[in-house]
Amino acid sequence: MRRFEFPVDTAHARSANETVGDVRRLRWSALITALLFVAIGVWLIVLDHPWSYAVGAVAIVVAVASVWMAFWAPRKVGSVEDLYANGELVPAIVAVSRPRGATLLALVNTAKPSADRPHYALVTRNIRTLPGHSLSNVGERVPSISVLSDRSTNSTADTWQMVSPMPIAWGTRDPKVIRRAIEQIPNAEWKLLTKSIPLADDVPRAKNQQIPVDANDIR
Repeated sequence: MRRFEFPVDTAHARSANETVGDVRRLRWSALITALLFVAIGVWLIVLDHPWSYAVGAVAIVVAVASVWMAFWAPRKVGSVEDLYANGELVPAIVAVSRPRGATLLALVNTAKPSADRPHYALVTRNIRTLPGHSLSNVGERVPSISVLSDRSTNSTADTWQMVSPMPIAWGTRDPKVIRRAIEQIPNAEWKLLTKSIPLADDVPRAKNQQIPVDANDIR
């Protein structure tokens, strides 16, 4: 696995890193949902009807599950420092530019540690901001770290189901760090991504939102 070490600017990552922001929004959404279902459950129980007790109990169970989700999500994802330290350095480029953001196209090895060989795939991520880069420049090189997970703990596949690039620029303001990351990625990978820009719109419709890439095409 290709690692990339750099000092993460925690304050910058807290404000710029959209992975952290997504987890934060998920947590607040789960807490708000929990409060709503607690209120519904209490109201149903206060109604004092035979049917309202059963429905109220279901509402309370949903509230408890939402609270669990609010505290489980950050633990599953881990800290931003852990994400950058444990992920693999991967190439990503601006494939589609929009007035309020862009789509990144990345080349990621989706193989799990138990797999007997690499499994490369094209993946995309829609982003809103990217400090240190130009979102209007299609083809802009955006070195990233791969964030990998499964939708459930029961998956026995050799590849990860959920794959996303997390830009280095979300973890540091230092342009030297970004340049060093770009240089550590082989030029063949950058060339393949540039050639694959027309496929960016097809990725969301692919299985697991991944388009497989033959390892021989990267050489």
